[in-house]
Amino acid sequence: MSSLLSSEKLIQSIRDEYQRYRITAEKAFTQLSDEELNQRSGPGENSVAVLLRHLGGNLRSRFTDFLTTDGEKSWRDREGEFSPGPFDRSALLDDWTSGMAALESALGQLKDEDLSRTVRIRGIELSVMDALARSLAHFAYHSGQIVLLARNIKGGNWQWISIPPGESAAYNANPTKERRPDGS
Repeated sequence: MSSLLSSEKLIQSIRDEYQRYRITAEKAFTQLSDEELNQRSGPGENSVAVLLRHLGGNLRSRFTDFLTTDGEKSWRDREGEFSPGPFDRSALLDDWTSGMAALESALGQLKDEDLSRTVRIRGIELSVMDALARSLAHFAYHSGQIVLLARNIKGGNWQWISIPPGESAAYNANPTKERRPDGS
């Protein structure tokens, strides 16, 4: 019984971490205008829009039929995810939310016994746990890029997502950002 509880807690912890990074990225990119979403810092650099398209495409590909088909789907256009745009906010949000929906659906269906299964990504076998860890790290990496790009674009108009400079002591007295996304 305790291994079942611990596996359930592990799956919930993974879900919570994806949600935490999702909220962080959304708090960053919602601060941007349509033009700013497509702004690049230089030739060949990614915009926030490109990162949203890429993460949406990656999550849809990896988590559609997660346990039964290769995570790199034939219908995915990875190269197209990196085209410079410009992209319309509505289409970007569709990419983002459909990727998140595929992720949430797959994670919501995982059971204890699935953690010992094997999945494939580009033909390479990975344990479900390794695939989840790899995906979460990829998601966190690009979410951090979204925050950095958005903060640089907004400059002095940036609304802090994390603890603002000079407010660590006040935050430490009431560490609200340490709670799970559901508030517990």
